[in-house]
Amino acid sequence: GNKERGWNDPPQFSYGLQAQGAGPRRAPLTRRVPAPGALPDTAPAAAAAQPPKALGPPPLGPVNLALRTESARPAAEDSSEGSDVPADAVLGPLRETLASCRPTMQKQVCDDIGRRLTVLEESWAQGKLSAPVRKRMSLLVQELQQCHWDAADEIHRSLMVDYVNEVSQWLVGVKRLIAETRKLPAEEPA
Repeated sequence: GNKERGWNDPPQFSYGLQAQGAGPRRAPLTRRVPAPGALPDTAPAAAAAQPPKALGPPPLGPVNLALRTESARPAAEDSSEGSDVPADAVLGPLRETLASCRPTMQKQVCDDIGRRLTVLEESWAQGKLSAPVRKRMSLLVQELQQCHWDAADEIHRSLMVDYVNEVSQWLVGVKRLIAETRKLPAEEPA
């Protein structure tokens, strides 16, 4: 048999953003707490006297508040930056790229990509796209304009994994557009 992977093994995603978003690793919760009677008689008296001095509720309160404000800040920054991205800044370059690919693509493929871009435009106009999706699409378009195909493909992959419910209807067209633009001769900037 195959020692590498079995038919029912879970999928392994190949994009690198999962490792970055995981955060610090916690210690596994496999340690057992000793039974109350297992400790010597001198230890409970010493332990009972020291913890109120060393570990009290007041030091833990501010630490938790600091963590909450730090974790709330990036979300607020993402939403403010993402809401500033106009739809035209993303859709305009995508449609220009589609127009530059038309001579080398089949009409049916062009029409399908155009339909998917229209679905993206409608979703954007109706406010169905979250701020991180809008921001990442803006980054994807910037990479596409600079001919950084691998970076654009990586952003596409991260969108598909992280926001599949939001992007599944139209992101396939963006992926195909990236692939077709990659095939264009180097003289024609996308």
